[in-house]
Amino acid sequence: MQSVTLEFRTDDLVRLGIVPRGFFDRYEEVELLETLRLERGWRLELLRIRRRGPLRSAAELGRESRRIRALYGLESFELVERRPRTRDYILLVRQRNPDRLRQWLSLAGGGLSPAAPFRLSSERTVASFLGEDRALRRVLKRLDREEFPYRLVRASGHPKVEDAGATSLTPLQARLLTRAWVLGYYAVPRRITLTRLAHTSGRSAPGLGKVLRRAEGRLVARWLASEGALPEAEPTPEP
Repeated sequence: MQSVTLEFRTDDLVRLGIVPRGFFDRYEEVELLETLRLERGWRLELLRIRRRGPLRSAAELGRESRRIRALYGLESFELVERRPRTRDYILLVRQRNPDRLRQWLSLAGGGLSPAAPFRLSSERTVASFLGEDRALRRVLKRLDREEFPYRLVRASGHPKVEDAGATSLTPLQARLLTRAWVLGYYAVPRRITLTRLAHTSGRSAPGLGKVLRRAEGRLVARWLASEGALPEAEPTPEP
């Protein structure tokens, strides 16, 4: 697997209909936290959106749900968390893909997915993708052929999870643990409950709890081993 990070002018993405026109009149920044599902016709994403002014309440967003969905081409959105201090919403969004994005996904043949870092502001967009080398090359060639302006920030191989930092987490554990951290499950006090976190993950709360506990156990064992602090096993009594 390969990863690539590109930089675009946000105005160019607005012109192509990938970013809604006028979006940054109301908002400062969008960060893609995770793509939960990506198909040619639509995508399901967990987003952090920073508003320019004070945040609206959950009730206000609910009353304006129809207008917001129509304005930004959303099939649905759900408020996961409000962060008034930083003026951030955490939203679970299902959105229709614009024509140009559908073309690029079709060209990639399903071998492409967004990855971190992925941030949009009014002036520039930094977008990262993970995928098969051939799929990434096909998309980049199409951008060059269409003379679509971009800057290549980084391109590299993507190490396996078990080689990325000696965490020995499975890909599922790494993904769910990262989501739990981002959404404040490990904050003190917690900003999201296990039940709410499970809802964003499409899992039951007990099932998600088991995945997180196993991941936490692996991380603790790894740290104890690195510190030489693992307790010695009890000797087995002789018969």
